[in-house]
Amino acid sequence: MNEPQTAAFGSWKSPITSDLIVSKTIKLKEINLDDRDNVYWLEGRPNQGGRNVIVKLNQAQDAIDLSPSPYNVRSRVHEYGGGAYTAIEDTVYFTNFSDRRIYKQVGGSDPQPITPEGEKRYADLTIDRRANSLICICEDHCDREREPENSIVSIDLKSQTITVLASGEDFYSSPRLSPDGNRLAYISWNHPNMPWDSSKLWLKDLETDDTQCIAGDSEVESICEPKWSPEGLLYFSSDRSDWWNIYRVTRDKVEIVCQLAAEFAYPHWIFGLSNYDFAEDGTIVCSYTQNGRWYLGKLDPETKDLETFDLPYTDIESVKVRKNKAFFIGSSPTQPSAIVQLDLTTKTTKILKKSSAIAIDPGYLSTPVAIAFPTENGLTAYAWYYPPNNKDYITPAEELPPLLVKSHGGPTATASTSFNLRIQYWTSRGFGYLDVNYGGSIGYGRKYRQRLDRNWGIVDVDDCVNAAKYLVKQNKADRDRLAISGGSAGGYTTMAALTFKDTFKAGASYYGVSDLEILARDTHKFESRYLDGLVGKYPEEKQIYLDRSPIHFTDRLAVPIIFFQGLEDRVVPPNQAEMMVEAIQNKKIPVAYITFADEGHGFRRAENIKTALDGEFYFYSRIFNFQPAEDLPTVNILNLD
Repeated sequence: MNEPQTAAFGSWKSPITSDLIVSKTIKLKEINLDDRDNVYWLEGRPNQGGRNVIVKLNQAQDAIDLSPSPYNVRSRVHEYGGGAYTAIEDTVYFTNFSDRRIYKQVGGSDPQPITPEGEKRYADLTIDRRANSLICICEDHCDREREPENSIVSIDLKSQTITVLASGEDFYSSPRLSPDGNRLAYISWNHPNMPWDSSKLWLKDLETDDTQCIAGDSEVESICEPKWSPEGLLYFSSDRSDWWNIYRVTRDKVEIVCQLAAEFAYPHWIFGLSNYDFAEDGTIVCSYTQNGRWYLGKLDPETKDLETFDLPYTDIESVKVRKNKAFFIGSSPTQPSAIVQLDLTTKTTKILKKSSAIAIDPGYLSTPVAIAFPTENGLTAYAWYYPPNNKDYITPAEELPPLLVKSHGGPTATASTSFNLRIQYWTSRGFGYLDVNYGGSIGYGRKYRQRLDRNWGIVDVDDCVNAAKYLVKQNKADRDRLAISGGSAGGYTTMAALTFKDTFKAGASYYGVSDLEILARDTHKFESRYLDGLVGKYPEEKQIYLDRSPIHFTDRLAVPIIFFQGLEDRVVPPNQAEMMVEAIQNKKIPVAYITFADEGHGFRRAENIKTALDGEFYFYSRIFNFQPAEDLPTVNILNLD
């Protein structure tokens, strides 16, 4: 056995390479079950151009690809999509990304379109057996001069006639049929609210057409995930108590099923979320998060007792139940995400599919530590800290490691503890990695989310800065080698931190926002009024937008930045990055700009993921003056000299 050697942080040789990450990993999403006990899921495959494939696990435990190339099972409703397919008996219905049409696929036959060509998008598919139809969300982009119109529609599977079931609200989601097929529950919300701010739960009688609002009419309540129990009771999650807890409707009265300082839901960024489902004994199998960690439990709706399963997973999503078995996507800091089957009787688990076949020696893995740190106004914020770790190296004497601070997107999202080889890429090379759950993140209650109200660009930036300073004070990071990186909204926080603060010495923006005013005027419908709550009303409060936009304060910038941008991005258009690059270049500050012609908002292709990961590491190696252990493709860094 070789003795560990001493080497400078950043120059450690690691077996976790970008080639390994993109060639041996997939993204697991959206579990579905049919009435023949088959299990389905989506696989996002970077090595196939990032396309999503429906995989079916039959009763013989054979995993079969159903989606032939070039079909890409992905919705574009709200741009973020989700809820892209459903299954019944031996048939799947799915939305195809390139033409936005819904297709029907029986067994392994070729998919056949059931919606016409055009500018309509679909998501959140639900089978209506009684009417032989498909109920789903429709987003109509036919009139380019107007905002897209959203509605709930029913598509007759024989005639392919489309009937509108609900319209008039700005947004709809989660159409769910009662077991008898007579009633339809769904959620709606209107500008300027986002669904985690205020949404309504509706109940429509499909025979009489009567519709009533069941919950959410107070304008200060967020409703998530309506579902019907086998007995025909309507359940949903609400944050009326500050936390997304589970409620149900009985005798026209709403009652709480479990009251806990925990979140039983996730914000409605995408369709098809499933955090709970019903077992055959009447209990509810549910996932919930406390202090940034997810758990799986079994809830008795009558006694209100919650039993938590003893599982090794800290991230749990896409919970589905059939008979006495639960299925979910589970992961932990040291285990890649997997499709997991849990026997509710024996409480034993079985892994059906892993997102990665890579076997990494634990000696190269960093396990996150939950930290709570002081921030502005006497408050506390949270983060996950991954220390540098590589069994082949020991810490250099009197040297502190560089630190990469991660600002997650959203900004209404969260830092995940799921096994992430991209994080381990950094820590196994000698970087510390700090994933910050700044004020506004989910998982800590509505009040914590509301810290960001009208304070985007302030609270998130302060929390990222204070998190880094906290580790510096703990002698866990080199104050002269602090970097910050983020994508989308996290890219904005990154640029704001580099512009308005002097804590970080370098940064990386992935499809980030530099001009809030342009974002308010030039983004898609779903987020077109998002900034009303995060910043202020536009154009009435235009000055706030100007004051918080890094593009107007490039004179304050004094540190190097690298930008990564998809040229097909409709959420944050490329001009946001291009304006910053030009301004920084003119200041003679080191800057790099890497574009991808075939990517939108977020990178899905293997070659692009690899380029971005290695490119960011190479950039820091030149800025922080360390020698990487491997030869990396060079990046054109302007003004480096």
